[in-house]
Amino acid sequence: MSKRSSDELFQLLKSLEKAEKRNFKLFVQRNLGSADLKITQLFDAMDKMDEYDEDAVLHKIKSLKKAQLSNLKASLYRQILASLRTLRDENNVENQLHEQMEYTRILYNKGLFQQSLKMLQRIKELAKTYHQSTFWHQALVLEKKIESLHITRSMGNRAESLSAEVNLLNERLALVGNLSNLSLQLYSWYINVGHARNAKDIAAVQEFFAARLPPDAHRVGGFFGRLYLFQAYCWYGFILQDFLLYYRYAQKWVDLFTAEPHMMRVETPYYIKGLHNLLLAHFMLRNYPKYDETLGIFEAFADTEEAQANDNGKVQTFIYLSIARINGHFLKGTFTEGLQLVPEIEAKLSDFSLLIDRHRSLVLYYKIACLYFGAGDVGRTVEYLNRIIHQKVDLRSDLQCYARLLHLIAHYEMGNVGILEHLIKSVYRFMAQMETLGVVEEEIFRFLRKSLQLDSPVRIRSAFVMLKEKLEKHERNPFESRSFMYLDIISWLESKIAGGTVQEVIRRRFEDKSR
Repeated sequence: MSKRSSDELFQLLKSLEKAEKRNFKLFVQRNLGSADLKITQLFDAMDKMDEYDEDAVLHKIKSLKKAQLSNLKASLYRQILASLRTLRDENNVENQLHEQMEYTRILYNKGLFQQSLKMLQRIKELAKTYHQSTFWHQALVLEKKIESLHITRSMGNRAESLSAEVNLLNERLALVGNLSNLSLQLYSWYINVGHARNAKDIAAVQEFFAARLPPDAHRVGGFFGRLYLFQAYCWYGFILQDFLLYYRYAQKWVDLFTAEPHMMRVETPYYIKGLHNLLLAHFMLRNYPKYDETLGIFEAFADTEEAQANDNGKVQTFIYLSIARINGHFLKGTFTEGLQLVPEIEAKLSDFSLLIDRHRSLVLYYKIACLYFGAGDVGRTVEYLNRIIHQKVDLRSDLQCYARLLHLIAHYEMGNVGILEHLIKSVYRFMAQMETLGVVEEEIFRFLRKSLQLDSPVRIRSAFVMLKEKLEKHERNPFESRSFMYLDIISWLESKIAGGTVQEVIRRRFEDKSR
């Protein structure tokens, strides 16, 4: 792995915008007294690098010894974070609550208990409005402390009301915690494995979900309780490829934010992820009008201050909007038009290289590879699939499998007979090892092996027709649907039989359904 992506200080420094770098210089001068400190020299040296190089740093700062570098880097890391803290976003609710909690503790330590209690009431109201239960809990803890240690003349039935409030919040936090755990565990299962591969996987996921879903889950109140419940059902439906269930809860997820639009600013990443899942559900169910409608909502939100407020929002918006736009071209069969997105996607992948995880990059590479394949450019298809195949196989084994299968089909299209026999054996072994071989995959491999022996266009076309007839019998089989989701194998077969391109086949189908 490149040190560019592994050195934490370098990652943090390269994430800074111009205004943040300027603020850091002023912060250091103001707090450390000199602009010529080694910490500033280290900042400047690393800022000019495209890749982190420890030897280059030591060469540039002659007075810096290698034994000192580790401590100096740790100090620079802390100073950058401290300088960023001074650029606090005043519109951020969590920042507001954190600041007010600090003020409350200052008042308390000054012995101004009544003022502390007044501020705690304001904190609790703000926390309830924006569903920030942890700050509500912190406020209650401090309120109980004040009431139990000091005479505030506010007791009356205060003890009972505070106790009831704490009990209510604790019950809610426990239920929300269980639901968020379930949602996270299901999402982790998907990231590592992908969709359920067979009856064994389906049974395991169903048993896991039933055992961990709290019995009173559907009575959960509050924004986050419902959010985590809807998320859990989304991942559950998606893993099982129950796309109606997936759609139903993705819509509920987005509707949460529609009902409380102020939460779009507070929990922007969750709103973006909800839109992504809703778009994916429409894509899987071929809900063409709804897809365009939801994409329009997403594109409008992508231009708002909320979506562009920080790097996290910018990266999330870029990833999911890119996937949504590419999927839109898949739906309509406009693959060649979709290729116009590739340069911008490549540029953003480079700009955000320190911030985008490998999983997202692999998904985008696969989507781009499919764009090129649909447009008939199998050479570029192979190029992008190689970016996936040459990665370490430690996540999304399903994506790795179908990237290899599409890679094999691309070489078949290119007529690379010399390597096909080896590739067929290699990909077959890999998919068998990953437990991804179903009836559909077996039929595809059987066809590819047989096709190497066919010596006339008539016999090859007949083999394509036979394969299409066999595969169409399995399209609605829940244990085989994953194959058609990753590879639009039927459209490819139709293009080979009719003598056109994949995008022409899909475009005709889209126009027929639109009429």
